[in-house]
This record gives sequence, C-alpha cells and structure tokens, in this order.
Amino acid sequence: MRIYFAGPLFTPYERSYIDECAAIMRAVGMEVFVPHEIPLPESVTPEFIFDVDSKQVMRADAVLALLDGPMVDDGTASEIGIFWAAMQYDKSKKGIVGLVTDTRVIRDRNMIDGKGINLFVRGCIEDVGEVVDHFDKAFVILQQWQKELADKPD
Repeated sequence: MRIYFAGPLFTPYERSYIDECAAIMRAVGMEVFVPHEIPLPESVTPEFIFDVDSKQVMRADAVLALLDGPMVDDGTASEIGIFWAAMQYDKSKKGIVGLVTDTRVIRDRNMIDGKGINLFVRGCIEDVGEVVDHFDKAFVILQQWQKELADKPD
C-alpha cells in the first residue's frame, strides 16, 4: 500500500517523529512517501514542491496526516483536500487518517475548531477516515486498509 505522509516538516523534531513512524510502516511492507526525504534542487521553487508532492498524493492509496501544532499546517491541509478530491473519482483509494499527538489539542477530546483542527479540515478527514490521538491507532487503521488492498481480487 502506498501512503503519503503529510505533516509539518520544518523542525528536526517534526522530521524525526515522521521518520520514526515511516520506519514502522515500511517494516510491514508499506511504501511511504515522506516529502522531506526527496532530494531538493539547489534552487527550490513552489512549482517544484507542488509538482513532486501533488503527484505523490495522487499516487497514494492512503494519507496519514500529522495534524500537530497550534493550527494544521497549510500544506498538510492542502494535501488532505487534494487526496479527498481524488477519492471522489478513484474508489480504490482507502482514506485519510489524521494523527494528533499535540497535548494542546488532545486535552480537549472533541478536538474542536480553534484548538488546532479547523472544522472543514476535520470534516474532510472524517468523511473518508478518522482522526486519532496516537500513532498506534493510526497504524492499526493503515494495516487494515493494507489487508483490504491485498485481499482485493485483481
């Protein structure tokens, strides 16, 4: 199963957490695209980032979106929206799992707007998946989707 791992990737801590999660998924045979792993040209342009990342979003079977931070990262929100739209036309795609590990958001179990997850973004995720508060929960969902894809007759 091909997974696009969306999330903020601007600090060493964010990248390290994403790398740890990606390694766990790869260990069970999932193909995980992590945007910060791609080699960048000397002069990075918005067009380059959009071209590479949007192609990988469209190629994915599922999206795992790290939603941590005071607000969902705008690039992550865009990737969620692109994948949701792709799912409307490609029913073989599995869904989106939103992962929130940020205690500022988790304290409010409803994870409401104004606490880090915009209601539109949350609605987009929950239309085709769910929001969870621990990687282990996200991993279970992704493994189920992986099994469904493997069991699907060609």
